[in-house]
Amino acid sequence: MTTSTATATVRTRVQIPLSFPDGYQVTAEVITFHGLADGAEHIALVLGDPAAAATPLVRLHSECLTGDVFGSARCDCGPQLREAIERIAATGGVLLYLRQEGRGIGLYNKLDAYALQDAGLDTYEANTALGLPEDARDYTAAAQMLTALGITELNLLTNNPDKARQLRDLDISVARTVPTSVHTTPSNLRYLHAKVQHTHHTIALAPVACLVG
Repeated sequence: MTTSTATATVRTRVQIPLSFPDGYQVTAEVITFHGLADGAEHIALVLGDPAAAATPLVRLHSECLTGDVFGSARCDCGPQLREAIERIAATGGVLLYLRQEGRGIGLYNKLDAYALQDAGLDTYEANTALGLPEDARDYTAAAQMLTALGITELNLLTNNPDKARQLRDLDISVARTVPTSVHTTPSNLRYLHAKVQHTHHTIALAPVACLVG
């Protein structure tokens, strides 16, 4: 990760009406960019009126095809995305949808890691067993996107302390972190506990003995 970022610029702005299975609807301004450091097709969803808030609410949401699209119960990504869209629209802010499947290891590797989790490894152990980083995500492009949108100070909607740490290193001021709700299922409890125990995510979970994820 670098502590400075090259300039990115806005490429396209388009209005897209969003509709969710529970009936919630909202219109987002979807923005694409030129010059992102990693060359990936990340997008920004501007929701509500960011200028109306003293400090806009922002979420960095890493792509999760299985959770966001297919509703996988093995993670909390889909419910977090749905929650974030509504909360940001209510206060004004931006959701960055980052093409970082499986904490940056890609879809196929993520599914390989799932198979190792089924054999008993937790989510971080599975990545390293594949010879991959526990978390390969770098938020340089996210900082570029925010700067291109004129956002240099924000409230960050996240349970992950690494996101705030990286943004601050990239000269984005994080005024405060705002935790998401806790979205548990019988299939994701091991995963959520691993995130709390291993990377200190701020997820309020009841202690469970002998639990790995």
